[in-house]
Amino acid sequence: MSSIDHSGTFTLGDRTVKRLGYGAMQLAGPGVFGPPRDRDAAVAVLREAVASGVNHIDTSDFYGPHVTNEIIREALHPYPEDLVIVTKISARRGTDGSWIPAMSREELTQAVHDNLRNLGLDVLDVVNLRSMLDVHGPAEGSLEAPLTVLAELQQKGLVRNVGLSNVTPTQIADGRKICEIVCVQNFYNLAHRDDDALIDALAREGTAYVPFFPLGGFSPLQSSTLSDVAERLGATPMQVALAWLLRRAPNILLIPGTSSVAHLRENLKAPEINLPDDALAELDGVAKAGAI
Repeated sequence: MSSIDHSGTFTLGDRTVKRLGYGAMQLAGPGVFGPPRDRDAAVAVLREAVASGVNHIDTSDFYGPHVTNEIIREALHPYPEDLVIVTKISARRGTDGSWIPAMSREELTQAVHDNLRNLGLDVLDVVNLRSMLDVHGPAEGSLEAPLTVLAELQQKGLVRNVGLSNVTPTQIADGRKICEIVCVQNFYNLAHRDDDALIDALAREGTAYVPFFPLGGFSPLQSSTLSDVAERLGATPMQVALAWLLRRAPNILLIPGTSSVAHLRENLKAPEINLPDDALAELDGVAKAGAI
């Protein structure tokens, strides 16, 4: 059994994926804008991920923009039959790299076609509608209009499954009145646990929860408790943070990103880490203590 197989599997729409996947955001340039410094290295990371058993890759055509999808296609097309590529729509990039809401019917439709073209696909496995009501976090407000557009594109056969990102429990409930929601992708990690109750509710319903920034994102996790536990276990802090997420709930699917093959290999060893009860209790206290 390989390291990644220890992560187990979970259902993502009409597919089953390993719970440890890969997020492609870091394959673009600084600030997720423009090309990477080393395109060959980016291609190598993707090929290493799939060769190691990863079958869930998270991306978006607004990474770059277009850059990560083009690299994914170069590295992996034609795609393995078991590979599930998940993308997201509802934003575009300004010439200065800014993130601009793009939630009109025309913009959402164009985004789906851009993803199809740049990934070299006829249908997208999963498309997450990312709420842009507040760029920095979930904010209440209706997503009926943009989600209806995405549901229509699903009915046309361009999208197999629909998910939501950066959303509240109310928006998820409202969204389910429009179409099936197969996953929720929100900001969550060892130190940022606002979605604890939501994760448990989704687990009971059999819905996947995909935390973005599982290692802290642009501000990597730093905690003396995390470092101490990692040292005792002979692991890196980031491996322990991922192992904690895998233990947190069975419906959590991880998509840690990196542009380094060495870092990728470290991440993929996380499922092998056995967190004893005392270590788990210490890690559970990180968010409560604000020890980041």
